Amino acid sequence: MCANRFTVQEVPWQTQSAALYAVRRQVFIVEQGVPAQIEIDEWDPLSRHVLAIDVNGGPVGCGRLLPDGHIGRMAVLAEGRGKGVGQQILQTLITMAESGGITHILLSAQTHALGFYEKAGFVAEGPIYEEAGIPHRAMSLNLPRRTVLDGQSPL
Repeated sequence: MCANRFTVQEVPWQTQSAALYAVRRQVFIVEQGVPAQIEIDEWDPLSRHVLAIDVNGGPVGCGRLLPDGHIGRMAVLAEGRGKGVGQQILQTLITMAESGGITHILLSAQTHALGFYEKAGFVAEGPIYEEAGIPHRAMSLNLPRRTVLDGQSPL
């Protein structure tokens, strides 16, 4: 699977929750041992979700953007790792945040993925902490503020 062998698109939780959960279940619950009862939360119906889909229509990765600018639930199945899927998911979420007027993105990165997020411009903040039994570190990204000049729309 190379960069042109998958697509990343925003999808509604209401109709795509099964596909999103399939990816998250495999990565977080099966591979990483996260308790199933904390995987789906009250933020899922309120968040914007993206899904990476392979050429056969199968899900290979996902992520979500909360209304306050937090990115989370970034997950890529083993067969999609190292092939640009995660980068495209992250870039799509950043673009969605920016287009929604968010100027400061936050996330909770598993420590093994710090370099991945740093390459996208995120900066680590504070100490390492444990979440669901996995070491994490807070990270943030400041986006440029849009300005309105001469009565023009910032779009």
